Amino acid sequence: MSTRARLLVLLAGIVVLATVAGVAVWRAADRADRRNQVQAGGPAVHSGTVSLAGSGPPRIVFRSMAWGPHRDELASVPADAPDGPRTASGVSCLRFDAAAGTGICLQAERGPVNDSYRALVLDSRLRTTRKVGLAGIPTRARVSPSGHLVAWTVFVGGDSYAGTNFSTRTSILDTRTGALQSTLEDYTVTRDGKRLRAADVNFWGVTFADDTHFYATLATGGRTYLIRGDVASKTAVTLRTNVECPSLSPDGTRIAFKKRVPGLSPDAPWRLYVLDLSTLRDHPTAETRNVDDQAVWTDDHTLAYSMPGDYGSDLYTVPADGTGAATLLTPSALAPSWLG
Repeated sequence: MSTRARLLVLLAGIVVLATVAGVAVWRAADRADRRNQVQAGGPAVHSGTVSLAGSGPPRIVFRSMAWGPHRDELASVPADAPDGPRTASGVSCLRFDAAAGTGICLQAERGPVNDSYRALVLDSRLRTTRKVGLAGIPTRARVSPSGHLVAWTVFVGGDSYAGTNFSTRTSILDTRTGALQSTLEDYTVTRDGKRLRAADVNFWGVTFADDTHFYATLATGGRTYLIRGDVASKTAVTLRTNVECPSLSPDGTRIAFKKRVPGLSPDAPWRLYVLDLSTLRDHPTAETRNVDDQAVWTDDHTLAYSMPGDYGSDLYTVPADGTGAATLLTPSALAPSWLG
């Protein structure tokens, strides 16, 4: 190699290293800036103890999006005062869910240039009982009513369900045995009485009925399906089309979901609907904006979901029966669980 070539290689290496260092400094400064800026007019947040126990006063635990030293931490508020002062836990999550004293926290491990991700299984005191590395960006998380199963979905290509160039990976973990089903793509799926065989199958948005059965979204051939799955037999059957991010009601009779509505923007295609499992008929809720979230049932009558807000996300509620109107529950919050 000539002297000129060696100098060019050396110069290129210096440029790459300088770029990496610059990106690392910018990322660190951006994170510090967000944590140090207290949100003007935002909710009061203080450090304290957050419990995931199924007993105790009714409360909501969620990811707090308010800027300041507790941004992204799991925080708790009384269920009857959702916009009141928050108790922050010190545990940061991108996605979260909890039930029966078990939590699932999808977490970022910040690197100088690239982030990595992991799933943490939490006990009622937010202590980590299991860690699992994730293959992509966290997007959905759910815990079964008993706390015995947890599920998560990550993007492994692309970063939005609205586009066509994305791939997901959905996993289910038994918190009792540690058994991990790393991908639902290993399941045998039946559609219209025949086994579905396709190379473009994606799964996302698990919602548990019990410790054996669950519902989720399956996508293939440009269409989405609601599936009912069986963890023990690793099988699933399609129930109907055009159902995304299902959420089973506490009484097990209905599913809230995102429905693609013809004529809406390709980047904002969804409305929040509710499906009756006995008839497979659906109806819209009173929320007329685009909803890109897996809704949560606060009880048998009300849905909670996130909408874009000034600091990332705000939580709203709407009646499940199609009446009423959407109402702001609390600002600067994401991924809520109702406990107690």
